[in-house]
Amino acid sequence: MNTIQIIGAVLFGLALIHTFAAKSFEVLSHRHPRHAGLFHLLGEVEVVFGFWAFVLVIAMALVAGGDQAIAYAESRQYTEPLFVFVVMVVAASRPVLDIMQRLLLAVAKLVPLRTELVLVWLGLALVPLTGSLITEPAAMTLAALMLAPQIFRQGMPEWLKYAALGVLFVNVSIGGTLTAYAAPPVLMVAATWQWDSAFMASHFGWKAAIAVLINASAVTFLLRKNLRLAAPADTADTSANKIPLTVAAIHLAFLAAVVVLGHHPVLFLGIFLLFLGFTQAYQRYQNPLIVKEGLLVGFFLAGLVVLGGMQQWWLQPIVSSLAPVALFFSALGLTAITDNAALTYLGSLINGISAEAQYMLVAGAVAGGGLTVIANAPNPAGVSLLRRGFQDESIGAIGLLLGALAPTAVAALAFLL
Repeated sequence: MNTIQIIGAVLFGLALIHTFAAKSFEVLSHRHPRHAGLFHLLGEVEVVFGFWAFVLVIAMALVAGGDQAIAYAESRQYTEPLFVFVVMVVAASRPVLDIMQRLLLAVAKLVPLRTELVLVWLGLALVPLTGSLITEPAAMTLAALMLAPQIFRQGMPEWLKYAALGVLFVNVSIGGTLTAYAAPPVLMVAATWQWDSAFMASHFGWKAAIAVLINASAVTFLLRKNLRLAAPADTADTSANKIPLTVAAIHLAFLAAVVVLGHHPVLFLGIFLLFLGFTQAYQRYQNPLIVKEGLLVGFFLAGLVVLGGMQQWWLQPIVSSLAPVALFFSALGLTAITDNAALTYLGSLINGISAEAQYMLVAGAVAGGGLTVIANAPNPAGVSLLRRGFQDESIGAIGLLLGALAPTAVAALAFLL
């Protein structure tokens, strides 16, 4: 333990406190309009970790010199923040969203229940499970945009919004475990521990699917009296600007290419630039791209990468010293304050870790992925897209924690039993 490590741990703690207090800054922005801009900036959850990451780099420069600070910042791996930014923008494009909405509506009409009830259930169950194919950040983006007009809107009781948000975050976190490449905490260990998609489906996937279905069914039942069928996204469409099948197919191809090349930032960023050019060429079939929201989420995750990289000295001894069952519950709790991918990555560095401990570490990490904004990489994307539906246009950390407790318990039981 040296001075830089202590500074890093202190700043990480301050960032956590700032995250939990973000909603308070939004309240202050209304009480003190003269400084509303500053308070609003500090109240943006997506800004928190990026802001404190810059403080860390400045502190490192003052203590150890500018060269060491720059070297540390450049030594971090930023593939995940870049990927989440790109996949958010592509998945939220109008043609992708339109075809997904039409598919879910077609499925909903086959079920002999209220259409809006089935659509909400599909958004909370089926879409998170598709995260095992299209990756969790893409699933979070699609689910958030589809559910926003039905649940996260004015007139819906606030406690129900938090209950639905908790289910969405937990289901996305565990819904990506049917394959070995879609969930960030699984991806961190899959190659090291030789876990392929068949292993994930047989050891994690079917348990996760049961928990997802239970969580989605329970919260849909709670929401049933407050749901209404949202107006279609393209109510103003005419035959001239309806999205052609070829345009939708090209957008889906862009999304698939980004997912397949998700570990190669040079390639998927190049594809993203082509995507931007295509959307500009066929602008009449587009809504404004969520570039701002995607950049904010990328900034948040990059800050988490920088700050999280300084926490290995105290996290890894905890992970390596626990028995399997204790490791499960410790991972579930630590995930809430560290990011589950960072936690499993530290576990992958432990030599001689048993197969049972490997399972318990990953199971606890994904089960706790909905407890806070920082617990799972796709969560900031959900917050960015849904916060306007909450009071003060801000999502409270305590509200999210309470909303996620019950679905987290269901996920934990599924993985343990």
